[in-house]
Amino acid sequence: MDVRPAGEEDLAGFLTLAGQVEHWFGPMVDEPGFHEAVRAHIRRSTALVAHGRPADGRQPLGGLLFDAGPPTYHVDWLVVAETGRGRGVGRALLGEAVRRFVRQPGSIEVVTFGADHPGAVASGARRFYERLGFAPAEPAAPGPEGGSRQVYRRAVDAAVPVSEAWRYGRAP
Repeated sequence: MDVRPAGEEDLAGFLTLAGQVEHWFGPMVDEPGFHEAVRAHIRRSTALVAHGRPADGRQPLGGLLFDAGPPTYHVDWLVVAETGRGRGVGRALLGEAVRRFVRQPGSIEVVTFGADHPGAVASGARRFYERLGFAPAEPAAPGPEGGSRQVYRRAVDAAVPVSEAWRYGRAP
């Protein structure tokens, strides 16, 4: 699997990924604000894209938008294609983001589904973050589709090689 910074040519792939999860996150594909958010991350080099082997096709297996401002780093958006789920794509994207962008101790936060949201189990998002050492924190504002959301947070200590631990499936 190849994880690399996204370029403008990857916008269509991000929209394809967004289309697979709009039923959980609300409208994105036809939203100019989402297009601009992806482009802004691409310009800042804080958008990552994962591609598989040629047999996986031309569409990306996953995409990530990351806010690299310490001491609180944010996963702004992380989506893995249906064909990539359970294959380490999300772990690889997040590990690469940490390797590239996390330079100081602090915390990484992500807003994901609340426990009562239908996507909480179906997407595997909460379980995914918990496996990587994130812990549920305070509730967040509901999503655009009206579903509950929750902040997940993970401390980052400069002495712990977080990206290495994630690469090998161990949360420190």
